[in-house]
Parts: sequence; structure tokens; C-alpha cells
Amino acid sequence: MKLFNKILIANRGEIALRIIRTCKELGIKTVAVYSVADKESLHVRFADEAVCIGAAQGKDSYLKIPHIIAAAEITNADAIHPGYGFLSENAEFSAICAEHDIKFIGASAEMINKMGDKATAKATVKSAGVPTVPGSEGLLESVEQGIKEAKEVGYPVIIKATAGGGGKGMRIINEEADFQKAWDSATQEAIASFGNGAMYLEKFVVEPKHVEIQIFGDGKGDACHLSERDCSIQRRHQKLVEETPSPIMTQELRDEMGDAAVAIAKAINYEGAGTVEFLVDKYKKFYFMEMNTRIQVEHPITEEVTSFDLVKEQIKLAAGMPLSGRNYYPKAFSIECRINAEDPTKNFRPSPGKITHLHIPGGHGIRVDSHVYAGYIIPPYYDSMIAKLISVGQTREEAIVRMKRALEEFVIEGIKTTIPFHLKLMDDPKFLEGDFTTKFLETFDFDSIEG
Repeated sequence: MKLFNKILIANRGEIALRIIRTCKELGIKTVAVYSVADKESLHVRFADEAVCIGAAQGKDSYLKIPHIIAAAEITNADAIHPGYGFLSENAEFSAICAEHDIKFIGASAEMINKMGDKATAKATVKSAGVPTVPGSEGLLESVEQGIKEAKEVGYPVIIKATAGGGGKGMRIINEEADFQKAWDSATQEAIASFGNGAMYLEKFVVEPKHVEIQIFGDGKGDACHLSERDCSIQRRHQKLVEETPSPIMTQELRDEMGDAAVAIAKAINYEGAGTVEFLVDKYKKFYFMEMNTRIQVEHPITEEVTSFDLVKEQIKLAAGMPLSGRNYYPKAFSIECRINAEDPTKNFRPSPGKITHLHIPGGHGIRVDSHVYAGYIIPPYYDSMIAKLISVGQTREEAIVRMKRALEEFVIEGIKTTIPFHLKLMDDPKFLEGDFTTKFLETFDFDSIEG
């Protein structure tokens, strides 16, 4: 079956470059779109064509659906890859692409609506027999209903914005006296971030690990998984480090979680790449948290331990080709550190600006996905991640040692980055033992980081 002639990448930065690379290997022409601020970005340089779609702010460019569709039409692109973030989980965008006979390389509008709305997703997975965290059956109609539900499931609880992401619109509540204040704060943040203040409530799982399963579906009811990634090292619900396999994983637990994720994908006839995210408690009981209907930032570590190109599989499935057809299991150990333009000694304050000197690490077992270069000016308008550093080893210990060596080699001057934080983490005894939960960084010694 024929693949696409030309794919427009509706994104920027390292993920746009990542998609361009696979397209080149498949012999597919590419179109980059860019904002005024990204005129000198590498994804613009390496694509076959490039179209400016607006001003610097994301709302004026990468989130402007009419501009992106127009760019696809004038360049005769027959498919759009949204990457992650921006419009990657926007049901309206997926539907508009279909209306214009442009293939959206991602989930259909129906799938996004089913799994993107957290309350609807929870009901869907329950029907597939997948365990969920106890909580409200649907959206909360009022703060009074929230207080009533919290009494029934027992404190601590967490309220979450149904349209949320990136940790916004979430609050942990330990007692009834704190409920009203947390409700007001979460709903205001959700409205400001997503234009939707609807909330639902869940029991807060104590000492949780955040473990996700990578899945693929063919849109016809068949699906497979590519094992797990541990994303427990996070700050304010933002992931900083990911690894595979998870330090807590057993083959029995992997099979149970993998089967659950595949059951969800099959139940909704899912097409393309997706990630089913779970909380795993200290007793190794797992609960569905949410499903991301797109490629993930951390997908490279899965690629490194399975020798499987996830973006290539996305494109092939979108073109109607069959699923590769089997579950994949880790053959090695891999860790990803997100290198952000932030100052970890100043509460991760953003640090945009010009990179005056850059040295990228290399050597056996090291991969760097990045769009920056010496002289590149990091704009202040977008996510602060500027690189992903990935290490691979035959053991977890080897992957950590390689990561530490690569972090020491990674030189970025002119701005502050999270490299010093990652170096400190690679020496932390509890991290080395794999003994950490999503609360790990709450007691981390940030004061000892060398800036």
C-alpha cells in the first residue's frame, strides 16, 4: 500500500525534526510550519518546504487551525502529523483535517473525545474491565457534591480538570476544611488554561508510581503494546526523567498492565500511537489514570529498548497498513533526561536567551534529540524543553553511568539548564535503588545543586 506523498508537520522543535527524519527514510516529502519566532529553527531548514503561519505566540501560529490547513492546501500535503502538544489531541482539528481530505496522523475526533475527556475516558475503561481509582462517576456539578463524594471515598482526594494536562487544574485535598479553597483555585486555573472549569474527583493514591504503557492500534479492533515507561520523577505533575523498564516491574505485572492497555485500545477501535497511563501503589495494584492519544515526549526510550521506530509505525498505520502485530518487550535499559532551559536552583525559573556555546555528548549508548545549536535564541513563548538526552545499557546501572557521563559532556552556555539537577539525581541513593514515587522531588535537596 502506498504511503503519503507529503506530510505537513504541525509542530516545532525537536519533535518536528524527529518526524522529518523518519519521513526522509520513508521517501516522503515534508512541510514545516513555523512562527515568526521560529524562522531560524532547524525544522524549517531541514524540511523540503516551509510556511510561516503566524506571530510568535502559539495561539497566533501553532494553534491556528485555519492557518495550518491553508498551509497544507497550498503545499498539496496529503497528511498532517501533529507531534505532541499544541493541536495533537484537538478533536476539532482532527475532524477538520478529515473534512479537507487530509489524513490526520493521530486519533480520530471520536477517539480524542472518548479518551481526551478524563471523565468519559474513565467510564470507557471501566466498561473494558480495567481497574480505575475510586471517585466520582462523572463531572462534579458543584463544590457541595465534591465534598459529599470526598466523604464517601475518604481523604486524601484529588480534584482534576476534565480538560486538563501538564498538571494544571489539579489539587490534592487532605481534609474537608481545605476543599472550598482548593476547588476555587483549581477551577480558576482550568478555565484560564483550557477554557473549561469542569472537575472530577478521585481517591488520592498514596506512594504511587506513575507507569505508562505504549500502545498501537490499527483502527479495526486490533492492538498491541510496547511495554512500560516509568515517569515517576516529576515536578508539579511535569515529567523530568523517564525510564524503561520500570524498577518495580515484574513480568506478571507487565503482562497484566499491558493486557489492560490493549483491552482499552481494542474496545474503542483505536488507531495509531497512544499511551495508557496508570498509577501503581506500593502493593503493585494499578489503576487507570488517563490515555494520551498521541506520540509522547518520552517515546525514544521505548524505541531504544525495542529497536522499533514509533513514528514510522504511526505513519504506516495512518496510511492503512496493518499493525506490526505483536507485543514488544524491553531488551535493554534506557533513561531519558529532559534538558530544559530552566534554572533548577531558582525553582526551575525559565531561562530563555541565546546559546553561546554548545557541545552535544556522544559515544556508545547515547542519543540526543534536539533542535538547538550554537547561536540559537531560545524564544520565551513555548515549552522550555530544548533537548532530550537518552542513554541505553544492558543493565539499569550501566544506563545510569552512561547518562551521568553524557550529562558531564553536555555543554550549553549562555543560558541556565536542568543539567545540574540531572547530575545530582544520578548520584541520589534512592534513585540509584529505584526507590522513588511521584512524591520523590518533594524531599529532594535542591539547595545542593551546583548551578
